[in-house]
Amino acid sequence: MSTPINLNKVKKERNRASRKARADENAVSFGQSKAQKELLKAKAEKIARNLDAHKRET
Repeated sequence: MSTPINLNKVKKERNRASRKARADENAVSFGQSKAQKELLKAKAEKIARNLDAHKRET
């Protein structure tokens, strides 16, 4: 006789695997490279510096 299988554990593991697969697909589709992230960060910092430079003294 074989050992009993806990069907709840099997179901949960299958769900985890499908969520992981979907997450990997999204990472490929929507992810950004390190260079792209650094470029966006640099642009945001430049905009913030430019805005701060044009503020009026009160």
